[in-house]
Amino acid sequence: MTWTIHHGDALAVLPTLPTASVGCIITDPPYNSGGRTATERRSDSIRGKYVNGNAKHALADFAGDNRDQRSFGYWLTLVLSECLRVAEPGASALVFTDWRQLPATSDALQAAGWTWRGVIPWRKPISRPCRDGFRRECEYVLWASSGPPARHPEPVYLPGLVEGSQPRGKERRHITQKPVAVLRQLVRVSPPGAVVLDPFAGAGSTGVAALAEDRAFIGCEITEHYATIARERLTAAAADGAGAVGEPVG
Repeated sequence: MTWTIHHGDALAVLPTLPTASVGCIITDPPYNSGGRTATERRSDSIRGKYVNGNAKHALADFAGDNRDQRSFGYWLTLVLSECLRVAEPGASALVFTDWRQLPATSDALQAAGWTWRGVIPWRKPISRPCRDGFRRECEYVLWASSGPPARHPEPVYLPGLVEGSQPRGKERRHITQKPVAVLRQLVRVSPPGAVVLDPFAGAGSTGVAALAEDRAFIGCEITEHYATIARERLTAAAADGAGAVGEPVG
């Protein structure tokens, strides 16, 4: 299977992709969440919002996580509208979000023209406790489709809840990195051999999962540091698999 990483803004890269050319969109957009106040959410340091200062992670910041609420909703609607254009009929979109941004993300998904199909909780066994309250144990994946969901040659039945903790130690390459094991389950919503698109590729975990499930992959990543890491990880994943061919772009 082939893979491509475009280094650039999703809103600049997506219009260059052919219409109806992608079988699935799986993405983890910047949540523009966290922080107790609007000032904290617009902090120059993204690490400070998501990484415990005692953890001593040397992880780079990433772009696009300091929008206010109205601009976040409008911007995400634009991105998801372009994703719908490049999606094949029946393609699924799976969009990560947290509890704060779930309403705005679902609004953007529907405003973009996708048919909303449901919410898949992502349970994180290793998660933050909350004194006198409930553990911060879940984020969410919004599922939508371009018309009726695509039928597989053989029926596939996927779980309504996925589990897995964020990678730790040397395996953690991105501040908000998602577990490959979780992403592999999500990739299976696409028919075998489909092209999986991630307009916010980060460190390339969606692509690693796509290659592991015998799907092709196209990713966009605006932060050069992470685009480089994504290419390194996809090159290694391809070497471990059936000789997928990679193409760094931009």
